[in-house]
Amino acid sequence: MSESTNTPGTISSPSPVLSVGPVVLPAPDRAVDLQLRVSAPVTGTDLPVILLSHGQGYSNHLSSLNGYAPLVNYWAAHGFAVIQPTHLSSTTLRLDPGTPGAPLHWRSRAEDMTRILDRLDEIEAAVPQLHGRLDRSRVAVAGHSMGGHTASLLLGARLTDPEDGTEVNLAEPRIRAGVLLAAPGRGGDALTESVARNLSFFLTTDFSAMTTPTLVVAGDKDTSPHLTVRGADWHADPYLLSPGPKSLFTLFEAEHGLGGVSGYDVAETTDENPERVAAVARLTWAYLRSELYPGDSAWQAACDTLTAGPSPFGRVESKGVESH
Repeated sequence: MSESTNTPGTISSPSPVLSVGPVVLPAPDRAVDLQLRVSAPVTGTDLPVILLSHGQGYSNHLSSLNGYAPLVNYWAAHGFAVIQPTHLSSTTLRLDPGTPGAPLHWRSRAEDMTRILDRLDEIEAAVPQLHGRLDRSRVAVAGHSMGGHTASLLLGARLTDPEDGTEVNLAEPRIRAGVLLAAPGRGGDALTESVARNLSFFLTTDFSAMTTPTLVVAGDKDTSPHLTVRGADWHADPYLLSPGPKSLFTLFEAEHGLGGVSGYDVAETTDENPERVAAVARLTWAYLRSELYPGDSAWQAACDTLTAGPSPFGRVESKGVESH
């Protein structure tokens, strides 16, 4: 267990973090090689791993290995190794729009994460300060927005491939827990006409087989009118339509950026709120701590702190697990 945590459920002072990127994994079967950023505390062993899938905002560099610093820095400073790929959908790659899978490369995104787990030896070799320090039995996935869709597939959600009509199962058994941040909800008549027409893989999203323990984080002001006709409730679907154990953190007054999780002071954040981002960082960290280390009380402590008092950040509900 990392030295950056003391007794279970407590938050120690943040540790210094090392961050290395790009780490490049050769991938001849991919449009370009897979580029990663790896962030971890400078000290500590047996570090649990978070695979982080970026969203698809309009900024050039947030949708890449260079985004999500507010979350990555917190998670790494408190004991996790965080691995961030640049998916083929990233505008930083400037791929030809005719590249197979464009524009969002939904299948390749999930396959990136399996590729990372298959090649952890190479990643450790490329980052000598990390060698021998990863706990490969404790792996989680997190994703924001389109990254939440990617993470949901790895956690067991299914869809029908619009190209050939086959059911797609990309569940990754090495992943033990997940966090979905402002993730897409169900398809069908919940989608806008534009999304149904142009991004038809969303139409058949099915959460009924998403059995891996997951925390869903949804902003109660995240209406996402470019994606759904359902309003903010749509982002709670991965919780409502999947079997337990699951938890839902409804973040009060939060829009799609959840206060600004994709980067520090970025233009695409419509609800800039550093305190809200800090609450998301702490609660997600605590959830993964308690899921990956059964008996750790970090989740309960975070729920008690962040959802109580005269100005709670949000509310938590759970199913298939003890309620908070």
